[in-house]
Amino acid sequence: MSDKHEIRDDRVYTRDHEWALWTGDGVTVGIAAYAVDQLGDITLVNIDVKPGDTVSAGKPFGTVESVKTLSDLFSPVSGKVLRVNGDLVDKPEIVNEDCYGGGWMIAIAPSSEKDKDALLSPAAYADMISQLSH
Repeated sequence: MSDKHEIRDDRVYTRDHEWALWTGDGVTVGIAAYAVDQLGDITLVNIDVKPGDTVSAGKPFGTVESVKTLSDLFSPVSGKVLRVNGDLVDKPEIVNEDCYGGGWMIAIAPSSEKDKDALLSPAAYADMISQLSH
């Protein structure tokens, strides 16, 4: 399991603890290590969208269930879904083991680069979770 407060500098974050990684072919989305720590052992990842569907920034695209709770997954950007991580259907624990790598959820072709401006920088996200931890 990764460091419970690990924050990667190569991506941006939402106030709901999703991360967004801009790559050459879209935006890959997952949940941050802090969220994984808060959820505990993840038992189910339910992604309600499929490639070709449209998602809206701030709107749910699925849920993640753990031994502690059920939480919505919110899209950090608006756009068209390119890929869904099908491995999570049978192995939701990948999110616990590698939330910033193999535990990614969906990839999106963003409809606007402006959505990125509304997200938190790694430093701003670190500041937010440090406030939550006190």
